[in-house]
Amino acid sequence: MSSEPRTVDRQDLARRCAESMWAADLASRRLGMQLADVSPGRALLTMQVTEEMVNGHGTCHGGYLAVLADSAFAFACNTDDDVTVAAGFDIVFAVPAVLGDELTAVATQRVRYGRSGVYDVTVTRADGTVIAEYRGRSRSLGRPLLPREEQA
Repeated sequence: MSSEPRTVDRQDLARRCAESMWAADLASRRLGMQLADVSPGRALLTMQVTEEMVNGHGTCHGGYLAVLADSAFAFACNTDDDVTVAAGFDIVFAVPAVLGDELTAVATQRVRYGRSGVYDVTVTRADGTVIAEYRGRSRSLGRPLLPREEQA
């Protein structure tokens, strides 16, 4: 019997946490989002702007941009098998997104301390234009995300 502590493959853990969350995330899936990549403290989601997302000005409603960024944030801050929720966020809209734009949200952990964290999310369109910048504040609830049998 080995007395060495078990090492955790953080990439595998991040993937399993994302798969578990994605299976239960009807909101993101119904909006056509795709979880394209996840790694410890980082997530990448995509979403195409559809007719239902366009407001009276002919641009993507800011709420849809916020929900895309917020979903990426959620996946990034739940990669360590620790149920983590939003404590708040701010978003800055740089330029409008329009019908048909393929948007990408990349969320990155800036710092995690105790039960709190700060994450930045950049939303871009396919040509690289920055559409929005989001900063999310997280709070851990102190319980595992994965069922006990999956934690190993």
